[in-house]
Amino acid sequence: MTEQTLTPLFMPINSSCGILEKARSAHEKYLIKQQESDLEQAIEYYVDAIKASPSLSEAYYRLASLLLIKGQISVSGALEQCKTALSLEPNNPNAHIYTGYFQCLNGDLDEAEKEFLSAISDSGKNSARPRLFLSKVLFNKIKMKHSNIKDVIKFLYYFISGSAMIMWDCPSLKMFYKFLANDFSVFSYLALGETFEKMKLFPSALEAYNKGLKKTEQGNLFYRKMGDLALECNNIDASLEYLKKAYELNPTDREILVKLATINQTYKPEEIDTTIDYYNSLLEFGEDADKIYYELGHLYLKKADKVNSASAFKLATELDPENPYYNNSLAYAYVKAELYDDAIEYYQKAIKLNPDAEWTSIVCHALGAIYAEIKENPTAAEAVFNAGMVLDPKNVDIQLSLGDLYMSQNDIDKAIKTYCDAISVDPLNYLTYAKAGLALWEKDYLEESVVAFHKSIEINPDFDISQNNLGVVYLDGYGDPKTAIEYFKNAVNINPNYTLAYFNIARSYQAMGNKSLSAEYYQITMDLNKITEDLSEKDIRKRIFELFE
Repeated sequence: MTEQTLTPLFMPINSSCGILEKARSAHEKYLIKQQESDLEQAIEYYVDAIKASPSLSEAYYRLASLLLIKGQISVSGALEQCKTALSLEPNNPNAHIYTGYFQCLNGDLDEAEKEFLSAISDSGKNSARPRLFLSKVLFNKIKMKHSNIKDVIKFLYYFISGSAMIMWDCPSLKMFYKFLANDFSVFSYLALGETFEKMKLFPSALEAYNKGLKKTEQGNLFYRKMGDLALECNNIDASLEYLKKAYELNPTDREILVKLATINQTYKPEEIDTTIDYYNSLLEFGEDADKIYYELGHLYLKKADKVNSASAFKLATELDPENPYYNNSLAYAYVKAELYDDAIEYYQKAIKLNPDAEWTSIVCHALGAIYAEIKENPTAAEAVFNAGMVLDPKNVDIQLSLGDLYMSQNDIDKAIKTYCDAISVDPLNYLTYAKAGLALWEKDYLEESVVAFHKSIEINPDFDISQNNLGVVYLDGYGDPKTAIEYFKNAVNINPNYTLAYFNIARSYQAMGNKSLSAEYYQITMDLNKITEDLSEKDIRKRIFELFE
């Protein structure tokens, strides 16, 4: 027979024991450090150990406990795993302890008591842990029903004996020592790093946290501290990298995910999709979902994603219908989606909730604008604007919009009064003077109009519209084209694409009899108007022809 190399059906015993030892080590690390990566690794090793040697009872009950923590099995599923472990090794005290623990979670205290008694019987002098577990079961049973002195004595016996025997329980003492040593190292490096931070010795603090990371392998904790430190030093990229590492080690740490989302949203506005992913991950925790949907709504707005922004704000309002800010944002999203009737409904609700007079006045402004510009309902718009001014008499923007509404209705007197009221509220607002100047011009109040436009330019010399409109008053009101040209040229210097200002320069030269320059500026106007489409090309051509008739 020729010699052949055959693949064994099962791994060698030594190999399976090695895998089990790795599983124990990862399990131990998880218990000490509570890092998700250790939990995942321990589960993987226990599964591999069972595959290598299906008769390892320890792997079944330990795997059951981790899968239960992970949420991948129920308590009844964990009990089934323990049943398998006990069928393989009926006298394994740890299998009985785990079974008893799962029975407690299942609410079956009588069965749990039996399991812990079996563990005590099989453990001998190392029965401290099952005794203490049993004492807790007995205490819970005492609380749940009327107990007699015998039950109390039984509880005290197992509690006192378990507490005394803990000194002979080697596994418990070993674990306690590791917990203590790890906690002391963590405390030492954290204290050192925080001391350096208080002294503003940030490089030294970072070095202390780095050493703590290497010494304790407590990555979730030290990466978080390093991330916070980098943020304090305004090193945003480093902060995000450290926090990402912390989150990778423990994806169940919601606080770190909140920091990642907040920092990315604040300092990386161009990475909207990444921030959206963070907030979507936060939704899986089931906490503050309304606030998360609210943030997502704003992020989708920045992406000009009308559907998702409206959906996110809608979910936020469903979770908290009485939140005025959610209702306002949903209304704004509907405006972007051109769903104006829905927008009106939610703006009205936000106004009714009225958390703050100044804020609600701004919402009134938005609602009034819809009535005025979209619904063409000046009566409703005026009512809402007036309500907003009652809420906040210092809201200049809403006063200007009301003045514009009166102008559109050709009610110039009311418009002038409203603009003047706005000036009295904010005498340094160049826009109020510009609008007042235009209304005064419409009423042929030339001197007052000139004063208003001059004041607007004095406050903001770079406001091209006031420069142009002042030129119009001088040209068409006073018949002074020379002075008018000065202001028209100021306007085009400020805004080289200001088609109307070029047109007015051409008109001024025409009025002065300078046909050559007038034609030149009409041609500039015509060329620019092909892009801006502000004027009638037919009118411009007609004026050019008139120059040479």
